Amino acid sequence: MRVIDKKPKVTRRSVLGAGTASLVAFTVMPNGTIVGAGKAWAASAKGLTADTFATLVQMARDIYPHDKIADKYYAKVVAGFDDAAAKDKADKSAFEEGVAALNSAAMRKHKVPYGEVAWESERVEILRKMEKDPFFQRVRGALVGGLYGNPDVWPTFGYEGPSASKGGYINRGFDDIDWL
Repeated sequence: MRVIDKKPKVTRRSVLGAGTASLVAFTVMPNGTIVGAGKAWAASAKGLTADTFATLVQMARDIYPHDKIADKYYAKVVAGFDDAAAKDKADKSAFEEGVAALNSAAMRKHKVPYGEVAWESERVEILRKMEKDPFFQRVRGALVGGLYGNPDVWPTFGYEGPSASKGGYINRGFDDIDWL
């Protein structure tokens, strides 16, 4: 029989201290907005402004939302946009103008820039109106390969990776689809 210690090991002080530390480090609001040190990667932007970088990460998260995928994987794709913007003025203006249009649409509807729109559903509504835009298509297309082609993300989905390097499905078991 297991005997439970009657004296609690958790104190109010330890709970408050731990809660405050995690709140200061990183906070995800119930509506999906990311607040805190999690946006520090935007400060390292070379070709894009930090605001544009952060808005593109939020846009990426809204296009392909996954609660289990950290922002760093979305930011890695956006870093590719940043590199392109640093090398080519046309790319830089395409991204800056695209984000400006996104922010403008958010300002008209919600009176705040896109990244500050409180609810994910409201941000998605803005994105739906620009789905046919070349800027949106470029971001979406890059996300498909950059996010789902990233081997670091595969374990999150339970995907074991390509089978060819492991002898193919015939040698490995053609019905091995545990990842599905």
